[in-house]
Amino acid sequence: MRNMFAETLYREATENPDIYVVVADISPVGNMARFSSEYPERFINVGVAEQSMIGICAGLALKGCQPFAYTIATFSLYRPFEMVRDDLCYQNLPVTVVGMGAGVIYSDHGGTHHTMEDIAVAGAIPNMQIVSPCDPAEVAEATRWCARQKNGPVYLRLGKSGEPDLTKDAEPWEFGKLRALRRGNDVCILSYGVVSKTAVDLADRFAAIGKSATVYSSHTLKPLDRDGIIEALKHHNHVVVIEEHVPQGGLAAQTKQLAWDIQARCRLDTFTLQDDFIHNFGRHPDMLAAHGLSLSRIAQRVGLD
Repeated sequence: MRNMFAETLYREATENPDIYVVVADISPVGNMARFSSEYPERFINVGVAEQSMIGICAGLALKGCQPFAYTIATFSLYRPFEMVRDDLCYQNLPVTVVGMGAGVIYSDHGGTHHTMEDIAVAGAIPNMQIVSPCDPAEVAEATRWCARQKNGPVYLRLGKSGEPDLTKDAEPWEFGKLRALRRGNDVCILSYGVVSKTAVDLADRFAAIGKSATVYSSHTLKPLDRDGIIEALKHHNHVVVIEEHVPQGGLAAQTKQLAWDIQARCRLDTFTLQDDFIHNFGRHPDMLAAHGLSLSRIAQRVGLD
């Protein structure tokens, strides 16, 4: 995902001289290195000074530029939170705050590098928009949108590397709308970000027992496609939410609220990270399993194993 982000942003910046990239202690590689070498006046590395990263982006936006603040997710959102809130959101500036390696992707780095609460944190701020693509192709769509939008601040939540293609046969991408990766009648699975691969694998498990599943990429978390989720709750007997986020303030909690509001009659199963700092220093799949987000555990809970 990070390579696709850098590649897409480089292409957009080639066409738009107002695009700036401000990073915090990230060494430019790949197309980001190409951007920094070809457009050095538009690439700023502030070092370990994330608050300055956000402030500089705010100043650039006030001058009519389209800046991107880019670093590891915990340090792009948590460390400079006050500046994100006051400099960007309060003034409703079109700055994209890019959180790379979100969720628990940095599994072996410990809690300081785990971005488990970011949807809740960013979503609580007025004017903030949130986009979390499910695969590299969707990253390209989201990055192009961020590079051209003037609505206000965006938190762009990315994975890291090695994510599979999930959207080859998907419906067109549209900001603020659920995107069907596949269509079915019996079950609906809602997900976003890297863990969407588990949603697709779960749909295959349902297909193996003769149940067809709709799989949605809920790539826009704010503004949430409330109408789309309500339709899913009304027209499927079983709805499943899978997200790499704590139980509070994410897609699962908001889907439960909508289900209550409309008195939905479907079965609703939600799977999230635990409300806990789990000390597991293995690979990303190991950390997800420790939180109960393995495919086998989810399949068992929905009655497939």
